[in-house]
Parts: sequence; C-alpha cells; structure tokens
Amino acid sequence: MSDDTALVAEIETLGERLAEAKASITKRFIGQERVVDLTLSALLCGGHGLLIGLPGLGKTRLVDTLSTVMGLNGARIQFTPDLMPADILGSEVLETGADGSRAFKFIEGPIFCQLLMADEINRASPRTQSALLQAMQEKSVTIAGEAHPLTPPFHVLATQNPIEQEGTYPLPEAQLDRFLVQIDVPYPDRKTEHDILMATTGLEEDAAHAVFTADQLIAAQKTVRRMPVGEGVVELILDLVRACRPGQPEAAPIVRDNVAWGPGPRAAQALMLTVRAQALLEGRLAPSADDVIKMAGPVLTHRMALSFAARARGESLSALIEAVARDTVRVEAAA
Repeated sequence: MSDDTALVAEIETLGERLAEAKASITKRFIGQERVVDLTLSALLCGGHGLLIGLPGLGKTRLVDTLSTVMGLNGARIQFTPDLMPADILGSEVLETGADGSRAFKFIEGPIFCQLLMADEINRASPRTQSALLQAMQEKSVTIAGEAHPLTPPFHVLATQNPIEQEGTYPLPEAQLDRFLVQIDVPYPDRKTEHDILMATTGLEEDAAHAVFTADQLIAAQKTVRRMPVGEGVVELILDLVRACRPGQPEAAPIVRDNVAWGPGPRAAQALMLTVRAQALLEGRLAPSADDVIKMAGPVLTHRMALSFAARARGESLSALIEAVARDTVRVEAAA
C-alpha cells in the first residue's frame, strides 16, 4: 500500500470515528452542531478554545462531555478574583519524614490534567491569568525553578460571559492569541430548546460514551497535520491574513478604515490547521476555499480589534471578517 493510499484510509477511518464521537456528544449536548465542530477542531489541531456565551447555554456540560467522549482526564477551575497562581499550578510544601528529615514535595495543581476547563477566565486577576500562558504554549509549568511537563495531550477550554463585565479583567492580547479559536455559543433555536427540555427534565438522561483514548487523539492530531492542503488554499490563507492587517500594503480598504490592529503569523498557522480539521469533520480528504471562509471568524475575531471610531459607529468585527474573507475568495477565483 502506497503512502498516499494509507493516508486516505487513515483519514477515512478517523472521519468515521469523529462521526461516532459527535453522535455521542449530542446525547448530552443537544444541537449546536457548529459549536461542537469548532470545539472538536480545537482538540484535533492540538490547540485551545475560548467559549463565549451567556450562562446556562451548556458550556460546562459540553466540556465535561468532551472529556468523556475523547477519553481525557478532565479538571475544572472556577476563576475568581482571589484565585492565586498556586491554586492552578500547584505548590511546594515542606514535608517531614518518619525519620525526622525534611524535604520539599511538589503538590500538583488542577492544571495537571489533559482537558482543563477554565470557567469564567476573565474573573481572575492578570497575575493568575498569566499562570496559564506557559502551560498553554509550552505544555509545561515551572515551579521553584524546576520545569514540570504536562501529560499530553493538554488542552484548555476557557469560558467567558460576554455581558457581565463588572469585576472582570479582560484577557491580554498575548493570552488571547494562544487560543486557537474563539467559539461563540448562541441561544438554541426553538426545536433544539424543545429537545433539551424533553431530554433533561425526566428521571434519566442519555449518557455519552468514550470513543477516543488520549493516545488515539494524539494520533488523530498527527493525521490532521499530514492532510494535504492545495497551493490555492495556502495562498488564500496568506491573502486573507495579510488583508486583515491595517497599515500593510495588502490591507483591504474596509480594514484600513475600521481596524486598529490585525492578526499575526499565528493566525495563519491556526487557519492552516483548522481548515484541515473542518474538512475532516465533513468527511472530505482536503480543505477548500469554503473551509477558509467558515474558519475565518473563529480564528481571527480574537486576534483583531476595531478602532475607537469603528466601535462608535457600531461596526461588527465578525461581519467585517466575513466580508474580507468572501472578497479575498472572489479575487482568488478571478485570478
């Protein structure tokens, strides 16, 4: 069997397993297919996700279900203003042995897991938020000068309430950039809400079951990175990211007029990975221009900011990104 044939078989098998995983997830997290796809994309790409939605929309339930379905050891941290870095990372304590000897022992914090839910992450102080930076980027933490690696795979799914901002600390741009995707969790439609009522207010609820193991997820992440990406899609990603940077020669006019700062190279890397995951979740062997349009918003929204004048005019960043993405695709198609 040739390498290409083996890769095709591997992708098809993984696609079938992902379809089973989605079916298992929807037993507890009903509807919201777009939210499920984006969250799975973050895991398949080895990245982190920022879930933004009002309370009661099932964000905690989704992350708990994912830990079961993907076979990951999960933990949850409720972020509060008095939370300290040691509450997340762990700390060293002085332990006295039976013979009277004393030595420092490291007690692991909740970050030593495979799927961490950082609930209401913007309620913690910047000092505590920064405790996640090294872990999210380097997959290890340093305590008392000693590095402690995290068990792979390691993913952070953080939540934010977009309305209640009193007593919160907005995430710094450096930390926002470390989230692969921003996942907006909207209200469910009427039919979905009806199904939620019927499924969750009885004596019993359907339970999700494990479809992946941690090792299988790591293997899936390697498969995603091996998926082919056509040169046209690569050029489209580059054109889109560069068009979203104000002050650059390639910047789109709407960006020059409305955007204060744009995405860096990490955004292009994120698009390269997530378009592959999106294609895989839809049962295709390679990504297309449509995948770039679909993933532009989740990848770019938290990596850009509107100017003060644009905010005063009531401009929408998500609408701007979609417009730039569609214009970029049309230009590429015409060329």
